[in-house]
Amino acid sequence: MDIKRTVLLVVFSLSLLMLWENWNRYSNPPPPPSADSGTQSSATAAASKDLSVPQQSIAAPSPITSGDLPANAPSEAVGETLVLTTDLLKVEINTVGGDITRVELLKHQDSKETGNPVVLLQRTATRTYVAQSGLIGGDFPNHRSTFVARDGVRSLSTGDTLQLVLDSEQGGVKVTKTYSLKRGEYDIGIKHDIENRSAAAISPSVYAQLVRDDSKLGGDSYFYSTFTGPALYTDKDKYRKVNFEDIEKGKSPMAARTPDGWVAMVQHYFVAAFAPLSKGDNELFTRKIGPRLYAVGAIMPLGPLAASSSVSHEGKFYAGPQESLMLEKFATDFDLVKDYGWLTLIAKPIFWLMTQLHVLLGNWGWTIIFLTILIKLAFFPLSAASYRSMAKMKLVTPKMTAIRERHKGDPQKMNAAMMELYKTEKINPLGGCLPIVVQIPVFIALYWVLLASVEMRHAPWLGWIHDLSAPDTLFGTLPGLDMPIGLLPIIMAVSMYVQTKLNPTPPDPIQAKVMLFMPLVFSFMFFYFPSGLVLYWVVNNILSIAQQWVITKQSEAGKA
Repeated sequence: MDIKRTVLLVVFSLSLLMLWENWNRYSNPPPPPSADSGTQSSATAAASKDLSVPQQSIAAPSPITSGDLPANAPSEAVGETLVLTTDLLKVEINTVGGDITRVELLKHQDSKETGNPVVLLQRTATRTYVAQSGLIGGDFPNHRSTFVARDGVRSLSTGDTLQLVLDSEQGGVKVTKTYSLKRGEYDIGIKHDIENRSAAAISPSVYAQLVRDDSKLGGDSYFYSTFTGPALYTDKDKYRKVNFEDIEKGKSPMAARTPDGWVAMVQHYFVAAFAPLSKGDNELFTRKIGPRLYAVGAIMPLGPLAASSSVSHEGKFYAGPQESLMLEKFATDFDLVKDYGWLTLIAKPIFWLMTQLHVLLGNWGWTIIFLTILIKLAFFPLSAASYRSMAKMKLVTPKMTAIRERHKGDPQKMNAAMMELYKTEKINPLGGCLPIVVQIPVFIALYWVLLASVEMRHAPWLGWIHDLSAPDTLFGTLPGLDMPIGLLPIIMAVSMYVQTKLNPTPPDPIQAKVMLFMPLVFSFMFFYFPSGLVLYWVVNNILSIAQQWVITKQSEAGKA
């Protein structure tokens, strides 16, 4: 098998993978919003209508079972909204349930045009994404109960910490919920102080859950898609993503009991998560709680609590960007939410190298260019071997064509003649294949690093490239197709065409025509790709052309 067949196979495989991914994505779109979602007179009432108290699904030594959970009626109450502001976060908490109903990320813009902060959590008439917590195991305060806020500072103008304290009493049990925010942190501490004021012992459990609808966020391309949905982590089962479709069909993982772990709602570039700080027989779960509404959470038993006694439980909530340094501090392996796919072991060192280069260069565009050069240097011997093999194949292409013409009616004789030619010319037909195969995992890992890293979001390079995470739109968009037209994809197409001309022409005329059309096909795809990815491919192709041209000329001179 010659190198052209190998390249064609790789290209076809990658194209097939993209087509399969997007066929699944677009052939099974989420159902349209229900008719009542846009007609509620109250945004809070609309969002709370389908929210229910979580249920423990695993039998446990503790007295709490799923049958003990209250079937609360939908709450139509509209509580007071309290706003907490730090240097990184603007958080809204409603006194009904003490829910976190809105989180704005002040250091991240939703778009370059508007300049508004990214809104991660929100509760409106058409969107639901909230963080809830409370008690189960009896008639105790939960996320439907009314809390009373204590007086305190609401903005972090001075100092490094900010707290909000909420109180609620129900069924003889008082719950004090304390939110703690810190300067320079996306973590929010959540503490529950439970006081049993009744005359009998109780066995409550604290729950915390993230509730979200299944709507996809804007920004995905036709040619790549990122994961949006729940995720769970335990030391035993490690990191698991759960599709909304699997929860809908009842195929989500069984709830798991664990002394550790965390739960999260993941989306491109950003994540919200909860991690208990107190060790215990915690239950992590995912579930459907309403039409197009899903939850991921944890239930944490507190054990027996005697009359006139109290107990505390602490956890922490994260709402912010998928910045590696921030993620690593939050919880064990929490940086796995930064999805590098199945090549994480390769992708992590690549991103570490990028961060070191960025410290020196101060620009992510130049970081991509220098990283590409370093990777090209690392694989220089392999690439050289591949190009030498291709140069030899190009020199004997006329002989191969003659053999095909001479034995086109007898495949057996044609193959025998080809093998004799390879032996005579000292050509290894796999010599150009193996070096490319070895490099493919690294290139795919780098693709995911550039796609998943929030550090590239809104990061400029130079000139017309103002956002490395967005497509190049130097020449605007193509009317009717909404296809961005940029300079980098055009340079990419030209570089691919030059590479095609440097490579040996396939003896098969059909294969030769396919290879000539390949730059056009790929340029169409790269028009939609983030400019950071296209920049990497352009630099890689230019370096490859230079290396291949030198080796080809050396080979031709040696043959002469």
